[in-house]
Amino acid sequence: MIAGPRLNCSIVAARITSKGQVTIPRAVREAMGLRPGDEIEFVAGDGGYRIRKVLRASPFARYRGYLMGLAGHDPDRLIQDLRG
Repeated sequence: MIAGPRLNCSIVAARITSKGQVTIPRAVREAMGLRPGDEIEFVAGDGGYRIRKVLRASPFARYRGYLMGLAGHDPDRLIQDLRG
């Protein structure tokens, strides 16, 4: 069952093109929070497949907390020190 703010139904159909492409219906994209450029996975199970959105870690996550040592310092002074 697909449920979301604008979708509440059991079956949503789409057609496969000759190239094997499928357009995900708007209601499904909105319910899943899919946007252009997002990745999806096809997950096998229960005699069929499910699609799910791939959630990647933020490319900025590794920098989280990087500036913690500068907490409490005057930002203007830090900029002045950086500029020399």
